[in-house]
Amino acid sequence: MKASEIRKLSAAELDAKLAELKDELFKLRFQQTVNQIDNPMRISAVKKDIARILTIQRDNELHGTNA
Repeated sequence: MKASEIRKLSAAELDAKLAELKDELFKLRFQQTVNQIDNPMRISAVKKDIARILTIQRDNELHGTNA
C-alpha cells in the first residue's frame, strides 16, 4: 500500500486498517514459527505498511487532516 493511498483514508479507516495489519503480522509471525509461511517477505511488507500508517496518523495529529 502506497503512502498516497493511505493519505486518502479517514481516521476511522486508518485505525481499522492498522488493526487489520497488526492481526496479519501476528498470523505471519505464527506461521513463521511453525515453518508454514508461504512468503516470508510479506512480514517486512506488512511492517512497513504499519509504519506508514502510524507516520501518517502522527502527521495528521500534528498538522491536521487538511495539511
